[in-house]
Amino acid sequence: MSSGTGPDNTTPEPSGEDPHPQVSSMRRVQTREMVNIAEALKAAAAHASTAPKVPQAPSSPVQLANTSPLKRKPPRGSNTPQPTSAAQVAINAKTGQVGVSATGAIALPPRANPAARRMIARFLSSDTPPTQALNIVERLKGTPYANPKINAQDASARKTLNFALDLAETMFRYGAGALEVETSVIAVTAALGLSHTDVDITNQSIHLNFAPPEGESYSMLRVVRSWTNNFAGLAHVHRLVSDIVSGGVTRQQSVDRLREISRRPKPFPRWIVGGASGTFAALFVLFIGGSVPGAALAFLSSLVVGQIIKYSARWRVPEFFSIATASFFITAVAVLFHALNAPIDPALVVAGGILLLLPSARFVSALQDAINGFPVTAAGRFFSAALSYASILTGIMTALVGGALLGAPQLDVRVIDKIVYPGWILAALVVVAVIMGAITEQSDTKLLLPTGAIALLGYLILLGIEALGVGDRAAPAVAATFIGLAGRWVAYKMNAPQLVLAAPAIVFLLPGLMIFRSMYGIVFDVADMSGAMVDMFTAFTIMMAIAGGVIFGDTLARPLIGAEALAQRRYIRRR
Repeated sequence: MSSGTGPDNTTPEPSGEDPHPQVSSMRRVQTREMVNIAEALKAAAAHASTAPKVPQAPSSPVQLANTSPLKRKPPRGSNTPQPTSAAQVAINAKTGQVGVSATGAIALPPRANPAARRMIARFLSSDTPPTQALNIVERLKGTPYANPKINAQDASARKTLNFALDLAETMFRYGAGALEVETSVIAVTAALGLSHTDVDITNQSIHLNFAPPEGESYSMLRVVRSWTNNFAGLAHVHRLVSDIVSGGVTRQQSVDRLREISRRPKPFPRWIVGGASGTFAALFVLFIGGSVPGAALAFLSSLVVGQIIKYSARWRVPEFFSIATASFFITAVAVLFHALNAPIDPALVVAGGILLLLPSARFVSALQDAINGFPVTAAGRFFSAALSYASILTGIMTALVGGALLGAPQLDVRVIDKIVYPGWILAALVVVAVIMGAITEQSDTKLLLPTGAIALLGYLILLGIEALGVGDRAAPAVAATFIGLAGRWVAYKMNAPQLVLAAPAIVFLLPGLMIFRSMYGIVFDVADMSGAMVDMFTAFTIMMAIAGGVIFGDTLARPLIGAEALAQRRYIRRR
């Protein structure tokens, strides 16, 4: 027992604690870190020998006492932080330890490598939450308008929205699909400074809603009530949108250019379009194995059909009746000349004559809208295309029934005498016929030869697919896929939409002869009605497969187009 004044010589009992807490709390240095520590010591020694000594003035009595040379060392086990030497600071920088500076403050290691921080953040970051709204500009990925140059917001948002509606209406009138119209409107409004614009497109209307976080909101609607064949105008609108996205055109200049495109006459007058339509029918009759007299008859019939369509549009006759009248006239002329024992095959003449009446471009646009998430627009286009298809069948049926009542001889559509032409003649017929078909669609003169080249590529692929043993129903779809892919690539290089190249190039794939055969079987072969209906469904399925092949080829080419467009606009930054 010791007194309160004497020294305490009692041996302390063990408490279970480590008598050296500082040693136990130090981080164990791994073997692989020894090399870094040695290098840090060398660097610290070199730095300490060259760095000037800057003494710090004490700012308080406590610090003055701590800097006194009579200062005693703290006892072992004290928690007072000790200043870290220069060598230890270098070691901490290499090993990541936290030390104490000469002033007693915590000395953190230097900032980590920014590239490593970004990589770790990328690993730890999650995907966009499913409930978060998608930025509307993201819809431009994979399109020629990706990464637009976004300018400052215009003071007059209403004028910008009005221009966007005029642009969308013009594209719809010229035959563009809903996806192309939507991406064009999004790109234009974003490039002109309206980044809070929502676009809603139906079969014949465009609705734009501009709702910025601060400022006045606008909601504008436009209804499209007329359509026309003008692929050249559609190509000019596409170039205008590309120039706006690149940042080289102001809003007023864009308005003036769009007005100029709308007022610009079509590239070909009506007499050239009529001649091209007749030439296409004659060449296609030869392509499917018809005779020269049959091709001449198809040429004359197509000239009359052009006049029927012209006056029907002038008299405001619905499209259903005008197309039915045209198909009726073609079939009636073929049946009449067959009754007069002319050296023709009426089935081939009718097949060549109705091919341009088939709504091929409308089927492609409708299926594209359905695939790309525009069900209302797709339903409207499908219904319109189905009506055109039904009107063709109505005209053919009326002519066949009328000919039978007048005593015309029945046809044997199961046995058709075809003329086999050399392969190079057939390839030339495909190229020239497709170019004539592009002229009837009022395509740009610069796009005629590329359209013919794409059709030739598709025809060669069709021959190769058929040589491999693929059926007659699947081969057109495969060829249409390559046509869609090549059409998208060539259209991007020539700054034009894909539709103006792909739609005319697939016409030679359409089953015009199968349509006539099935229709004739429905009218006159009651015993085999089911077989005729199957043929009719097969013809419709082939048309849909061809349209789907074009869409699929376009989808395959979009990543390549988007990557190249992004590389070209790498200098543009979104603001």
